[in-house]
Amino acid sequence: MASEKIDVRYVAKLARIALSEDEAERFGKQLGDLLAHVNVLSELETASVPATAQVVESRNVERSDEAGPCLDRETVLSMAPQREGSFFRVPKIIGQP
Repeated sequence: MASEKIDVRYVAKLARIALSEDEAERFGKQLGDLLAHVNVLSELETASVPATAQVVESRNVERSDEAGPCLDRETVLSMAPQREGSFFRVPKIIGQP
């Protein structure tokens, strides 16, 4: 694959990116170098390496769910730009024409 010429103009057209001649030449060389590196990596022996979804262990960090002090409803609603009874009034955004 590294010996094949990459059609940078075609790739740029697919991505809807306008490139100057200098950019097309520079990005073509960079893309070629990247694909050459990937080809080198593909030659590595990976048969004995177990499949993984993530390299680093993923775990949830949780804290205990404890009730704490909160603001008074009237205090919070008094700071709202608009309110309707005991609720915040917000502009309707779904279903507007």
